[in-house]
Amino acid sequence: MLDTREIELTMAAEVNGTSEDIMVGQERWEQIRRLRLEQGLSVSELARQFEMDRKTVRRCLRQERWQPYERDPKIDTLLSAHEDYLRGRVAQVHYSARILYQELRRDRGYQGSYETIKRFVAPLRELATQDGLTQTRFETGPGEQSQIDWGEARVSFRSGRRPVHFFVLTLGYSRRGFYWPSADQRLAQFLDAHERAFDHFGGHTREHLYDRPRTVCYANDEGRIVWNPTFKAFAQYWSFEPRVCRPYRAQTKGKVESGVKYLKRNFLPGREFIDIVHLSEQLAEWNDTIADQRIHGTTHEVPLVRFEQERATLMPTAAQPAFASSARRSRIVASDYLVSYDSNRYSVPFSLIGQSVEVQQCEQQLIIYHRDRVVAQHPVSNARHQLHIQPEHGPGAVARNGRKRFGAADPNRRAAVHEEVQIRDLCCYEQLTQPHQVQP
Repeated sequence: MLDTREIELTMAAEVNGTSEDIMVGQERWEQIRRLRLEQGLSVSELARQFEMDRKTVRRCLRQERWQPYERDPKIDTLLSAHEDYLRGRVAQVHYSARILYQELRRDRGYQGSYETIKRFVAPLRELATQDGLTQTRFETGPGEQSQIDWGEARVSFRSGRRPVHFFVLTLGYSRRGFYWPSADQRLAQFLDAHERAFDHFGGHTREHLYDRPRTVCYANDEGRIVWNPTFKAFAQYWSFEPRVCRPYRAQTKGKVESGVKYLKRNFLPGREFIDIVHLSEQLAEWNDTIADQRIHGTTHEVPLVRFEQERATLMPTAAQPAFASSARRSRIVASDYLVSYDSNRYSVPFSLIGQSVEVQQCEQQLIIYHRDRVVAQHPVSNARHQLHIQPEHGPGAVARNGRKRFGAADPNRRAAVHEEVQIRDLCCYEQLTQPHQVQP
């Protein structure tokens, strides 16, 4: 579908009865002039490629700048007060005149007929259809861009059919793809799949193109892009530039969408899997032996062979640890002054109970921050469900030796702690662990 800036046209043929006066959208106008300048295509060749009248092509070449269609000021209809709204909304409702008519009647006090809306939408829908048929494929150089998307399909397992989400990353130049099945599209799975793709290719491109999922970004009230902070940190960590398609222009990432369709049509039909692990294994084998080895329909080359020209241009990732292991993660300190990390629990100064801290693993050391200040460090345990407590973090040790507690302490809270906690010498606990001896 078209961006609203590209559908500023109407068919004057409805008034004049001629196709010569059909106005051309800005994107197609720019494509016509670019192909004429860069490739020297003739008027006839351009007319055939864009399925337009040669007179219209000549007019585009004569114009120094694109101009949107402007209605005759003498024509005053019931739509005059609603045209801006309609042009901004039409692509969002998939060119449905019925939906637009209902919205105008309900929200904007429109008193005209449905047929008037229908006549207004018809040329815009026609342009969208033509534009979809005459897209000029945008090619990128080696190592320049990847396209990323999710696909969903119902998959046959021995236990029955259930939906599976497929992460697909396609290298824009070689068309080599990476495919990974997931139970959902949450951010953790999304980022993990990226890193699996980086390992698969031995690097990544400088730019990644996405649709607009919430795991990547969302639009604020002013319509501006607001990046998901974790995803933005992930992109900065791996040093790639994220880009998103314009609204309602998903065909911009047609390379990865073709990959999703290819997966559904070539890999899934007729297959049954034991579980998702078995699915992952079969998918990897299919990718290596079929997808990478086929003659691609657009490049007319084998993706794996074409990848050899792209391999050296990728940004290497082998020496860099996974984002999850190096990123700081927020935790709330529990009432026992412990925070959880990777199935284990680690102590922090008890004065931070109820407050937010950040944990970060650096090699085999777990560092815990409060307001960007290190408050605790622990060796990372390779076991699971273990407690790692440093005695100086407890309230008894603070009261006994007078050490200053971490964080801003409330004097009333300090007094309450002294009243509630009975201070004992550690030898009391050692005695409790000794075997009980019966007196003779």
